[in-house]
Amino acid sequence: MQARLAGFPGISLNFSQPISDNVEEAVSGVKGSIVVKMFGEDFDVIEREEEKIYNILKDVEGIEDLGILRNLGQPELQINLDQEKLALYGITAADANAVIEMAIGGKAATEIYEGERKFDLIIRYPDDFRGDERAIGRLMIPSISGGKIPLGEVSTISKITGPSMIYRDKHRRYGAIKFSIRGRDMGSVIAEAQAKVKEQITLPQSYSLEWAGDFENQQRAASRLSQAVPISLLLIFFILFVLFGNIKDSLLVLNNVPFAMIGGILALLATGINFNISAGIGFIALFGICVQNGVILITKFKSNFEELRYNPEWTFVDALNDGLHSRIRPVVMTAMMAAIGLLPAALSTGIGSEASKPLAVVVIGGLITNTLFNLFVYPIIVYWVYHKKAEAQL
Repeated sequence: MQARLAGFPGISLNFSQPISDNVEEAVSGVKGSIVVKMFGEDFDVIEREEEKIYNILKDVEGIEDLGILRNLGQPELQINLDQEKLALYGITAADANAVIEMAIGGKAATEIYEGERKFDLIIRYPDDFRGDERAIGRLMIPSISGGKIPLGEVSTISKITGPSMIYRDKHRRYGAIKFSIRGRDMGSVIAEAQAKVKEQITLPQSYSLEWAGDFENQQRAASRLSQAVPISLLLIFFILFVLFGNIKDSLLVLNNVPFAMIGGILALLATGINFNISAGIGFIALFGICVQNGVILITKFKSNFEELRYNPEWTFVDALNDGLHSRIRPVVMTAMMAAIGLLPAALSTGIGSEASKPLAVVVIGGLITNTLFNLFVYPIIVYWVYHKKAEAQL
């Protein structure tokens, strides 16, 4: 759609959906995925600085649907009365304003009733007397002496471009630049854009910038995620400590977490998906599954180590091999059940897939590397940790 519509000049494109528009407007006050708000009082200054920011942002890779939500753009007729000339001709400002109001805008003379409904009857001058600046300048204003003076003699009449829409937030006026992000992750794009704007733009005093929209949500979610992940790991460690009664076994099980993270990161790289909140939640879910597999293995290993005392034919390596062979099926089935269940979400491309796909990709990728680690590396680590103690018992 963007390629087909790009050939039409003067069109600012923005691809969205009604529900998305409503959500974005509720979050930032503007129908745009990400918004740069410039707060200030003078619309001319706001629009001038917005043009500079627009030219900076259009060269940032990943920014699409860039556009300025302009305040100015409404043609207006401005009539400035000259107080000195009004006094010279003996005309009051109230009389001049009354003539201007009735001639151009109209004034209610009486009321008309139609059944139970009531309407004002408006009277104003014909179009010939108010069609342009010259005609308005010939409107006659009564003076105290009884004469009539043309409006153009006691005022300055001009056409200006005034505000067509006045955006306000936090009791202040603002102008907005909206854009979307495609092809890059939001964090790096916003960081680059903010750095370039800060380097090249010097705002006048009392003017300020604010980055809003999905970026605000992403920051809030990232802040909560930065707290949720350590808390999750601490809770997992606490539960493992309660289960095993020692720190050594708890840390052995937590060794699964880095290898699972490696698989999740590689899966994101292979599929070209940027890290987002959905992927972060996927890592938390992945931690639980990989820790479960670690508990299955270490529990069987410890049980076999105890049997070494009563089975002189067994060696420490035999105990590890027996534990691994007897737990291959539970470990592989646990990983396959989660991976197969999430496979449709990982392969989806329809509406809403951007929320579920990163989570599924992270979990599947992490389960692959974690399963390989459990089967080929984890027994070696357990051997390295426990072989001296086992040999001492034997």
